[in-house]
Amino acid sequence: MYDGDQLPELFGEDGYSYIDDGSADLATGVTSLGFIRAVLRRTRRVWVTAALVGLVVGTGLAVKLPVSYEASTSLLLTPQAAPGEASGAPILNEQALAQSRPVAELAVRQLGLHESVTKFLTTYTVTDVTDRVLVITVKANSSAEAVRRAAAIATEFLRFRVNLAETAQNLVLNSLNQQVTAAQQRLESITAQISELPSQPTTTGLQARLSSLKKAQTQAQTSLALVQAAVTENAISSQITTAGVVQDSQVLNPASPLPAHSRLKRPLEYAGIGLVAGLLLSMGGVIVGALVSDRLRRRDDVARALNAPVEVSIGSAGPGRWRLGGRGLEGARSAAVNRIVAYLDSVLTSSRADPVSLALVPADDTHVPAACLASLAISCARQGLRVVVADLCSGAPAARLLGVAEPGVRTVTVQGVQITVVVHDPDEVVTPGPLHPRPSQPPAQAVVEACATADRLLTLAVLDPSLGAQHLSGWARAAVVTVTAGRSTATRIHAVGELVRLSGVTLSSGILIGADKTDESLGAILTSDVRAETVTQQALRAESNGYVATSAGSVSGRPTEE
Repeated sequence: MYDGDQLPELFGEDGYSYIDDGSADLATGVTSLGFIRAVLRRTRRVWVTAALVGLVVGTGLAVKLPVSYEASTSLLLTPQAAPGEASGAPILNEQALAQSRPVAELAVRQLGLHESVTKFLTTYTVTDVTDRVLVITVKANSSAEAVRRAAAIATEFLRFRVNLAETAQNLVLNSLNQQVTAAQQRLESITAQISELPSQPTTTGLQARLSSLKKAQTQAQTSLALVQAAVTENAISSQITTAGVVQDSQVLNPASPLPAHSRLKRPLEYAGIGLVAGLLLSMGGVIVGALVSDRLRRRDDVARALNAPVEVSIGSAGPGRWRLGGRGLEGARSAAVNRIVAYLDSVLTSSRADPVSLALVPADDTHVPAACLASLAISCARQGLRVVVADLCSGAPAARLLGVAEPGVRTVTVQGVQITVVVHDPDEVVTPGPLHPRPSQPPAQAVVEACATADRLLTLAVLDPSLGAQHLSGWARAAVVTVTAGRSTATRIHAVGELVRLSGVTLSSGILIGADKTDESLGAILTSDVRAETVTQQALRAESNGYVATSAGSVSGRPTEE
């Protein structure tokens, strides 16, 4: 309850209330695991369908794609280790060599295949079982072809290793022979220089040179002998190593087909992969889409954007066609519609104006609001009240439910009660109402006559920012905005709320359709600048042309009057 000192906080010096539009603060709720869980629950039809599609596609691929057969062969090798190389590295070198492009080229040439070497490399794998054993596994379109390819790869790999080892041995021997040749040439050069000098030098200089050359000759002979011994030793060692690499490497297990998979294993594998892929991709898609979406779903977010409390929220009303049955709107959607109708009836009951008027303003989808308005009209008419329904929406969804589709004013009988229906003429920009007629836009005489004796004036109107909403005050003194979860942005909802206020019509509250079951937000506007007005306060404000100060207020929507 407010005392007199609090009134200046709510009203300006001129006595009018100034409300911040709040357009700078329309952020949505915080993303969390609960948010993601709600997204997945809400879109379960999407990802379940995608998972089933992936299951079907995977099963179809298993049936359509050719079956691959496998064969394997194992090789016992003596890897040649380089000095300082870590243990285990030699067999890895052999594995890389078996999967190299030169070996694949030799195998393709031997098999006489017409496929590329790159594609052939993808058909087989080489794994190291121990530090001396390699296993080659090959896939092909038939078991015999797989065996043939495995044998060819093993043969060409062993042959390539032999050529590689022999080439390495020849390089070593050539290097050593070059050293022997160099030593021999140096010795021959020194010997030739000695032969050019006389055996008995006559001068001291010749004697010194002859002595130096003979000493160099002796050193050259010794160096040649050492080089020849090293060459012999290295040659023997290289030959032994090469012989070990070549002769101790052989096929351990000849190429043979591997046991075929069971008939069910392949379809089950493909179906499982398709199921998981469809599930993960669809879930990831809906989560990313929800994270980047600027559409509002939570009650608090909608209330903040609308700058009005969301006093009623229902779950999904479901797709489909609406129709009127013996007890009003029938089907699985009737419970949700009845909740909205009951709330709208309480808003009407609290009003003291004559006639009692209310506008239902959809921010997006019009089908559920139209059904609620039609059901409310029938309910009021059954109470003996004279009801006028004005459908100002394109396509006249509420009027069509009552059996009227053509523009104009008509009185129809629905379920034993009479209701006057006003349908907007699409050729007109706006349809003026009878409550606040303007000289520039007078309402039609038929509309004035129909509303003159009405007890309830119910209006369904979609507001267009490009046209404004000044005509709305001619049809209602209070309005309720409906928002479908996930359909409208914060900017759109905020614009609809401001259009209602600018028209001079009191915005009572908002209704959220399609709310998540996990949404625990309150949907109320409780700030120091904006106070949530109750239904009774809205009625008092409407009766006083929108300017009234009250000393009552409560969070629950039930005022306490002094």
